[in-house]
Amino acid sequence: MATLKPSPSPASVTQAPKVGLRWGIILLLLLGAVVNYLDRSNLSIANTTIAAEFGLSSTQMGLLLSAFLWPYALANLPAGWLVDKFGPKKMFTWASGLWSTATILSAFTNTYSLLYAMRMLLGVSESPFFTSGLKVTERWFAKSERGLPTSIINTGSQIANAIAPPLLTVLMLTMTWRGMFIFVGVIGLIIMLIWLKVYRDPTWAEKQLIKGTDAVAEQGAGMEKAQTADAPKANWGSLFKHKSTWFMIIGNFGIMFTIWVYLTWLPSYLEKEQGFTLKETGWIASIPFVAGIIGVLLGGLISDFFIRKGVNAVTSRKVPIVGGAILAAASVAPIPFIDSTVVSIVLLSVGYFASQLPSGVIWTLAADIAPGEQVASLGAIQNFGGFLGAALAPVVTGYILDTTGSFNNVFLLGAGLLLLGALSYGVFLKKPISKATH
Repeated sequence: MATLKPSPSPASVTQAPKVGLRWGIILLLLLGAVVNYLDRSNLSIANTTIAAEFGLSSTQMGLLLSAFLWPYALANLPAGWLVDKFGPKKMFTWASGLWSTATILSAFTNTYSLLYAMRMLLGVSESPFFTSGLKVTERWFAKSERGLPTSIINTGSQIANAIAPPLLTVLMLTMTWRGMFIFVGVIGLIIMLIWLKVYRDPTWAEKQLIKGTDAVAEQGAGMEKAQTADAPKANWGSLFKHKSTWFMIIGNFGIMFTIWVYLTWLPSYLEKEQGFTLKETGWIASIPFVAGIIGVLLGGLISDFFIRKGVNAVTSRKVPIVGGAILAAASVAPIPFIDSTVVSIVLLSVGYFASQLPSGVIWTLAADIAPGEQVASLGAIQNFGGFLGAALAPVVTGYILDTTGSFNNVFLLGAGLLLLGALSYGVFLKKPISKATH
């Protein structure tokens, strides 16, 4: 008769398998984020080309650029709940397969309305990605070490933004904008297949190792583990009863507006206001986004540093969020009054770097604020607020361009909203959900 092997104790599990696998998963999510954002960026790169082909005004192009963003913002609400319910493996698989298909189908559209519909489908299908990544870091990493992996995943968006202008411009010039869309879509399908093969949730023993890391960090910071253990479990809708949820929505709204002005209109700004050619724009537009890569990683490192020093998690996350938003506002506000192209690009780069300091930390903050079973839900609700701002950015920018012929008011509006974001996170967001007042 076969004998049953005893379950392994936490001590019998070596660090090597857990460390190797969990960072391999983060690397795969990083690649997924790169492809995810290349799918979003392709329309921005082809902005002037598609506008000329379809005969679009700046306002019409602004509406097309936002066609992804409105469905994405709204779909984030159920996406977070779905990730909490079905887990990151299933949701990322379905999401990446659907968004890649939408990108490929976009290449075969021949009318404005069809292209608009494909961008809406892209928005819905991409909504579970970052909530899936948040759930992965919540499952595989202790609270005191989540800042870096979450920031690494979010760095993928900045890597994509940095390589998108030169890479997608070259693809567009060699295989037309339609070929560029197909190329990016096929890469997404490959990522989906790899994810389906590689990802798994941590075992019981691996979970104990992770909990042990949290216990040590909490003890060192003087925290009580029972702080949230006895809190009542909230359902999805009850999260909206907490003030913390609303301040996260408002704060992310203010920050994301300016980020998406960069993501949707920067190539056009460089061509129309700075006089660069399409080929020159492909390289110059990448400079702010390279700075953004550094900003995302630095934000995560800063927040984790303060946690290791004994500062509570919420305050530690707020340092790069609030500081980054203020620095970004101070950088973009002077641009309308600068005549030098070089100085303008420097300010744009500093502004984007600063606006990305909060990027990964904002997601990690959701894991610190929410009860464990509601992490993805709260992260998605916060992202919903951010992408309401993101959805308004291209439309408002297009309207301002059509009415004033200049980006000046766009930068001033963006600076004001960044300060709103800093105020909401810095002054009004104070407590985890379990302590917030209903």
